[in-house]
Amino acid sequence: MIDLTKNETGLQHNVEVARENGIIIPTIAQMQHPETIPAPIQEKLKSVGLWDINPLNLFRITWKNEPKESGGLFQSVPNYIELPSALTGVPCRIVAMVGKWFPTGCHKVGASFGCLAPRLVTGQFDVEKHKAVWPSTGNYCRGGAFNSRLLGAQGVAILPAEMSQERFDWLHSIGAEVIATPGCESNVKEIFDKTNELKQDPQYMIFNQFEQMGNVLWHYNVTGNALADVYEAVKRPGDRFAGACFTSGSAGTMSTGDRLKELYPGLKLAVGEALQCPTILSNGFGGHRIEGIGDKHIPWIHNVKNTDMAIAIDDEDSQRLLRLFNTPEGQTYLREELGLDGELVEQLTWLGISGIANVLCCIKMAKYYELTEHDVVGTVLTDSAAMYGSRIEELNQLHGPYNATQALLDHNLHMLNLKTDHLQELTYADRKRVHNLKYYTWVEQQGKTVEELNALWYDTEGTWDAVHAQAKDLDDLIDAFNDRTGLLKQL
Repeated sequence: MIDLTKNETGLQHNVEVARENGIIIPTIAQMQHPETIPAPIQEKLKSVGLWDINPLNLFRITWKNEPKESGGLFQSVPNYIELPSALTGVPCRIVAMVGKWFPTGCHKVGASFGCLAPRLVTGQFDVEKHKAVWPSTGNYCRGGAFNSRLLGAQGVAILPAEMSQERFDWLHSIGAEVIATPGCESNVKEIFDKTNELKQDPQYMIFNQFEQMGNVLWHYNVTGNALADVYEAVKRPGDRFAGACFTSGSAGTMSTGDRLKELYPGLKLAVGEALQCPTILSNGFGGHRIEGIGDKHIPWIHNVKNTDMAIAIDDEDSQRLLRLFNTPEGQTYLREELGLDGELVEQLTWLGISGIANVLCCIKMAKYYELTEHDVVGTVLTDSAAMYGSRIEELNQLHGPYNATQALLDHNLHMLNLKTDHLQELTYADRKRVHNLKYYTWVEQQGKTVEELNALWYDTEGTWDAVHAQAKDLDDLIDAFNDRTGLLKQL
């Protein structure tokens, strides 16, 4: 469970900083139901840009933002894209919630809030003496650095040196301390090594997304219910919510599946990973180019016991489709050859590299289970192509100028031609094998105990279920914090 023990000294410091800087903290319930956000706050948001370093943007940590760069409020149904069969090649309906319309253009701003908020409103994190360290493979540290600024704290971003240049440029622009660790997306151990080094200095407090249960709490309660809202909005008579697929990363979004399986008991939940680093499928290792996920270990917060399938995606597929969706020649093919309307073609630029991989997982699941037009499969688009302009240019330099023939080949080879290879429907024994891999990272290297590891498998009520239910306790603490600042009463 998440430790909600209060430290009164740190709490008082945080209250004072919040009062001085006009910081009001939203509740998890408000992120689920942003229409309940106080009217004066909504009125002020009408003059605030989506990426502005403004504490009011804490209230935009929701899937239900209006799709506007500035001044947007909220809508009843989360932002989503439905991908047609002409594009995916499968008859089932694939719906993907859109991360582009979060502050920073990525839903990781929510996961990082889920990790920071419990320590902030209990005073365990003291803004006067601590720096918030965000170990990440790219987007989580951006969300963490952003939230740190909004909440009056100093953020420290740790990410692999080979991540896209756009990430580094943006982090520097908002005043975050940036530490680049050796390697690429799958070099997670190097990130952990750096955090263990920083832990020796008491000014640093580590918010490790791969082990922080606040990540679980946020995705279960906010993303899980939001994706259910999307399904309820799009379902037709006779439809069923058949499946959900999420590439692992920190495994926070896998908690979305935990919520969906409670609401839709027949739903199948799949975890995706890079074929070049098939840790789940075959205890494998290696480098890959699906930015937004990290491998060579099983995240502590992955509820493996509740996962039905593992799917590996070739990183070349996601790279080729990134270029298809984001070049004039590719977009012409999508409109003229596939008959996609202009609005959908524009929306396909809302798929970042890991979002494309998520969609490919959905397609492979649909083919494996032979899903029909009455089946719906859901996923999320972590970020958009906005963070990958440099990658698209690199692909143009590597493969030469894009053209209609290349667009036709990319669509057919890297999407329509997907097979049901490199996936596995997980038995009880398979899941236990994957769960046991946590031992080597978390017990041998990161200080967890065997008892804690076993509890995640054998005591689901005392671990996963208990964390899911802590949203109400966290909201009570947030309400008490806001009461102490007195800012709500001044609106």
